[in-house]
Amino acid sequence: MHKIAVAGTGYVGLVAGACFSEVGHNVTCVDIDENKVKTMKQGISPIYEEGLEELMQKNYAAGRIDYTTDYQTAYKDADAIFIGVGTPEQADGSANLSYIATVARQIAESVEKDCLVVVKSTVPVGTNDKVEQFINDFLVNDVRVEVASNPEFLAQGSAVKDTLQAERIIIGTESKWAEDVLLGLYEPFNLPIVSVNRRSAEMIKYASNDFLALKISYMNDIANLCELIGADVQDVARGMSFDDRIGSKFLNAGIGYGGSCFPKDTKALENIAKQNGYELKTVKAAIDVNKEQKTLLYKKASKRLITFNGLKVAVLGLTFKPGTDDLREAPSLENVPLLLEQGADIYAYDPVGAENFAKVHPEGPKAKGSITYVSNAEQALKDAHVCFVFTEWGEVKAVTPEQYGELMRTPLVFDGRNIYDLQEMAIAGVEYHSVGRNTVTKEDIKETKNHAVPNAR
Repeated sequence: MHKIAVAGTGYVGLVAGACFSEVGHNVTCVDIDENKVKTMKQGISPIYEEGLEELMQKNYAAGRIDYTTDYQTAYKDADAIFIGVGTPEQADGSANLSYIATVARQIAESVEKDCLVVVKSTVPVGTNDKVEQFINDFLVNDVRVEVASNPEFLAQGSAVKDTLQAERIIIGTESKWAEDVLLGLYEPFNLPIVSVNRRSAEMIKYASNDFLALKISYMNDIANLCELIGADVQDVARGMSFDDRIGSKFLNAGIGYGGSCFPKDTKALENIAKQNGYELKTVKAAIDVNKEQKTLLYKKASKRLITFNGLKVAVLGLTFKPGTDDLREAPSLENVPLLLEQGADIYAYDPVGAENFAKVHPEGPKAKGSITYVSNAEQALKDAHVCFVFTEWGEVKAVTPEQYGELMRTPLVFDGRNIYDLQEMAIAGVEYHSVGRNTVTKEDIKETKNHAVPNAR
């Protein structure tokens, strides 16, 4: 087993460290925040991720994982150092590499033995070449340091599973030595490994994420057309899914993609193309569609209602997807300010994301409107004039059509995740607007029944 150091304890670094310790490696996770380190030593994860705390507690007790702010001790005799720090989006869409540069300098000044530096952070193509040169420029001791690319393919909410049961592991190296070290690190996982050069590995990450973003934006574009021509996008998606060339995943229409990956990676790849004198028209289209899609529900509701001023507005779901407390690029961040600006009195519910959302929009009255955080969906819906569904949490999906009809003052629901059956909502007396499907009324159901063809005898 190997001695591993991990720089950064966010989604990428902490999950990687916990999973490497789970398969038997000795791991030290490095972070600059002393309070965060103390919390992690207590077995408490700083991020909401299913199964992560259990791995942290189990392997800390077994002595296979530890946490520190002392990067020099962690790096000096490590066999491999994984970099999992953030590469946030800059104003022009490019990736901010300052955190990676800081860690690279620390590594160069600390390592005392041959070491493989493995970049898991998502970085523009060619970055790992620069990181290797940067480290060697500042290297203090006469040791061998090479850099490898090992992009992550985690979905927030299932990151532990996605690591331990990955469909494939991508490694990008420039020497047989670096390749052998990485193969040895991943051998206990017993998973398929695709070994390529560094630049190809960097590109695989962007190409994969942007392809999925393309599928989502394509289906949202189709959904918007379905509404205009009277088709049902869910039926269309179901018909498409039987084609092996298309597959069944990422065909759900809704109010756009969010999170830390798709928005950032699409803009970053578009920026890389521009820097090289090329225009990625398909990726640009995905970005444009997604931007418009996020406020689709608000636009629909604004056409339906004269004003939101003084109305009780229920908001169900604040995070960008279920299973995480991450708000990055969440549709709620786009829509809540618009509703508040119109004077809405918002009652918001999210099983795990309310605390983070309150940091952006504190509870209480605003210049216009107000926001109150409640502990369940029923409280949000009680006497509400309108409801917006932004995240398909299990707790939200558990709300029945009848509950909307009974709890709301005026059962008017705008669902960005297409959770409910159109006819069931109509029967419950709910005016239900979704994405890519036309609203059904009780009169429509009666009309359908009146024109039904009798069963042949």
